[in-house]
Order: sequence, then C-alpha cells, then structure tokens
Amino acid sequence: MPSPSADAQLLAAHLLGVGRGELAAMLFGTAVAPEGYEALVARRVAREPLQHITGRAYFRHLELAVGPGVFVPRPETETVVQLAINVLTQLHHENGGKAGPTAVDLGTGSGAIAASLAGEVAGCRVYAVELSGDAYPWAARNLAGTGVTLVQGDLRDAFRELDGTVDVVVANPPYIPAGAIPRDPEVHLHDPHMALYGGGEDGMELPSAAAASAARLLRPGGYFVMEHAEVQAAQMAELLHGSGAWRDVASHTDLTGRARATSGRRR
Repeated sequence: MPSPSADAQLLAAHLLGVGRGELAAMLFGTAVAPEGYEALVARRVAREPLQHITGRAYFRHLELAVGPGVFVPRPETETVVQLAINVLTQLHHENGGKAGPTAVDLGTGSGAIAASLAGEVAGCRVYAVELSGDAYPWAARNLAGTGVTLVQGDLRDAFRELDGTVDVVVANPPYIPAGAIPRDPEVHLHDPHMALYGGGEDGMELPSAAAASAARLLRPGGYFVMEHAEVQAAQMAELLHGSGAWRDVASHTDLTGRARATSGRRR
C-alpha cells in the first residue's frame, strides 16, 4: 500500500466515527481495535481504494460520497479547478456582483468540480453533465442542494441551449490511451474504465470532443481548461491551436511540476 500507516489510521477513525486528531488522542489511552477493523484492513491490503471502503473522498473543501462505479477525484484536479475559480472570481468582481458568471463541467463524475465551482464562486451558475449510469447517481447525491444543474447525457452535445453564452468550461475527461494500463491496482481494478480511457490509440477522442463542446458553449473570450496526461500536453496544445477556435493557449503544471492541464480563450 502507498501509505499503510495513514490508511490504517483512517480506517480505524472511520469505524469509530472520529477524526484523526481524536484517534491520535485515543491511541495514548487503552483503546483497542474496533470491531470489523481487521476485515477493512484486509480489503485495503488487497488494494481496494480507501475511498471505496470508507465511502467518502475529500476534494478541496468538500467531503464527497463515492463508491464502485464512479471515478475517485484526485488531488491534481484541485489545481485545475483553481484555474477556473480564478477566472470566475475575477468575472464576478468585474460585474460588481450583479450577475453571476456561468460555468459548465463536462463529464462531472462524482460532481467534485461542479460542486467546488458552485461553493467557491459567489453567484456562479453551474451546469454539469455525466453520461455513465453508474456515476450519475453519485453526482446527483453530491450535488444535491448546491444549485448545480445536473443532466445525464453526452458531453458532445450537452447544453445546446447555452451555446455561445458560457463564461468558463472545465473538463476532466477520460484520456488514458487504449494500450496504457494504469500502474496502481486501485485504478485499473476499481476505477470505471469508462472514466479512464479516452478513446483511440492516443486517448484523444474524448478530450477532442470536450474541446469542441467548449468552443460551442463559450462566449467570445470565454475560458476553457482541461486536465490530461503529462505525455499529452503537446497534443492538447496542438489540438487547440490547430482548431482555430482558441487564443492564449497555455499549459499548466500540477503541484509536482508535471504539465497536466491546458487552457485557452475562445476567439
């Protein structure tokens, strides 16, 4: 396991219904392993994702419900969301807070991106689409009460009624090439393949479709940012430059310095 000590503590805290701080205090006393603890540890040793065992994942300021059938949100996506939030917040200030900006999340999965935008940008009107029948219920659960408009459908033709009016489009589409097998068992055994593989030998079919939908949805000057694999950075930049729909194309690194997102402004 990548982090056995931390995972062991989180599993114990989950069973006891306490935080890690409370658990640390309990370890100084006479606390014994809670009932069922060994079974959960065995599941984690078998490389079942910790988030599937506990039923929750943490993303930015959110605690999300997750489980089989939905992609577990990753920390690197938080930096992609921040890029979108920066643009949306600036728009909100420029409008004097009178008219909230509009954002679309293409392929929302658990709803992590959409919920973050809705929760962190005042007055933001957020729309999200998810195709998977397995992931959609998780998104509906996580987005309930957030004000996000969620639909089940294909990112290729979602929200046609918004064409040419959206301020920001964010996408974390499936992008893994067909022949690539993720290294971690937690990913290739438990994450839904529909959320992993982008289509085609280079994995670029769905990223290309997301870029085309973004170009359709955005107003002139609207902002698009998309996550991708590090090895696809050059392809993503070429995709946006080559379409003729974008200006100010830029590559962005994650917290480890890897090029993991590309953005552009609608011409």
